Amino acid sequence: MFSPEGVPASKRIFDLVLTIPGLLVISPILLLVAILVRLNHGKPILFSQVRPGYRGELFKVYKFRSMTDERDQEGNLLPDAQRLTRLGRILRGSSLDELPEVFHVLRGEMSLVGPRPLLVQYLNRYSPEQARRHDVLPGITGWAQINGRNVLSWEDKFRLDVWYVDNWSLWLDIKILALTLWKVIKREGISQPGHATAEEFMGNGTVGGGQ
Repeated sequence: MFSPEGVPASKRIFDLVLTIPGLLVISPILLLVAILVRLNHGKPILFSQVRPGYRGELFKVYKFRSMTDERDQEGNLLPDAQRLTRLGRILRGSSLDELPEVFHVLRGEMSLVGPRPLLVQYLNRYSPEQARRHDVLPGITGWAQINGRNVLSWEDKFRLDVWYVDNWSLWLDIKILALTLWKVIKREGISQPGHATAEEFMGNGTVGGGQ
């Protein structure tokens, strides 16, 4: 289990041992995806958004853009489903849009494995138990992602996140990473039925419009 003093050194070392050589391997993929996003979506290549991380500390997350910035006549962004491009669906389905997050792992803002960093406005909507998901570093993938991802209810996602907090081990991280590769190949749980991504979490037992 995680020490209240901070992130275990073994987890940090594990992340760096995989991420540093892994970044060298995926660098051609990063370049190719960046070019495709620039050609299909224009600038900027990266989507950025402030998210809460370890112990709720805010940081800016970067991903490859999977949507356009198309707006209606009043200047409001169109719904996600209308802005998500064909390339964006491919990037999300293969999780290639998440690749820039490896730099957050290098910086120590994220881990390879942990609860996904969600929206800032969710912070005051969590129950005390659900808020425990911030007792560990957020991750590129996690226990909830290999057990249903976006087809899960928010309550189930948070329950799985807290289970991970209480049961963390390096062997569990290795298992999650291996199963993540399998899930990506099978393209499971990419979005909730009827939604481009996932519904917004409005509080316990309720959801709202899409993110």
